[in-house]
Amino acid sequence: MNAKALKRWLPSGRWAVIAVPFLWLLFFFAIPFLIVLKISFSRLAIAMPPYTPILEYVENALTLRLNLGNYAALFGDSQYVLAYLSSIKIAAVSTLFCLLIGYPMAYAIARMKPSTRNIALMAVVLPSWTSFLIRVYAWIGILDANGILNRTLMALGITDAPLRILYTPLAAYIGIVYCYLPFMILPLYANLVKLDNRLLEAAYDLGARPWQAFARITLPLSRSGIIAGCMLVMIPAVGEFVIPEMLGGPDTLMIGRVLWGEFFNNRDWPAASAVAIVMLLLLLVPILVFNRQQQKELEGRLA
Repeated sequence: MNAKALKRWLPSGRWAVIAVPFLWLLFFFAIPFLIVLKISFSRLAIAMPPYTPILEYVENALTLRLNLGNYAALFGDSQYVLAYLSSIKIAAVSTLFCLLIGYPMAYAIARMKPSTRNIALMAVVLPSWTSFLIRVYAWIGILDANGILNRTLMALGITDAPLRILYTPLAAYIGIVYCYLPFMILPLYANLVKLDNRLLEAAYDLGARPWQAFARITLPLSRSGIIAGCMLVMIPAVGEFVIPEMLGGPDTLMIGRVLWGEFFNNRDWPAASAVAIVMLLLLLVPILVFNRQQQKELEGRLA
């Protein structure tokens, strides 16, 4: 094989770079998604695996049998609908609190000196170096009736009896906000640190007050960071299972817990797969909004 033929046979550098993430998405997203989608159209069976095949070869004919009963049960049972709505509500409220807490922190870090800024960023990222389960277990010790928080409040005379926080929806909110706060701070910081301070100085010279300059300059220019942070928090929070299970208690209804129960307790793989597919379709909406915002921002830069 001569050099020209070898050059035509080998992929170009651009395609070689694209092939790596493409294969990654193919093997770790597309193929597993198709498997789950296939199971969602099957029927429950006493077998291993516990579902019937959707393709059957009967009398020299290949027959496709799709069972839509799993999806009909999701929308016909109010428990599933309440679980989806509750998951979206908990994720949205947690995302709002992450934004309210994370924006001032990101803004303060972006305005620090470079040496101090690196230390502050390290403090934000450092908790993520420990195990996710260990951090959630730590909150059990903090929020328990005999935990650090209640003992401190009683020692200061603020309360006479321990507050019931653990195993309530409030504890789930606290855990989600704590665990996902870095995912809000980092994209906000990456956006705020690039802002041109001369715009603020020009606003001050024209008589704008600090809150006016923030509302008219800083906040609009940081919109892409806000959207990115909200997507990074809300999308995984909708399907969260560990935090509601360990901190939220039985009153915290989320679709991740329902999915776990269908898959492991009931061993109803088709129903669990249908729950997962519908949850993924719900998450496509914020993902499409995020992609549209990114495209608009890119078009604005190229214009």
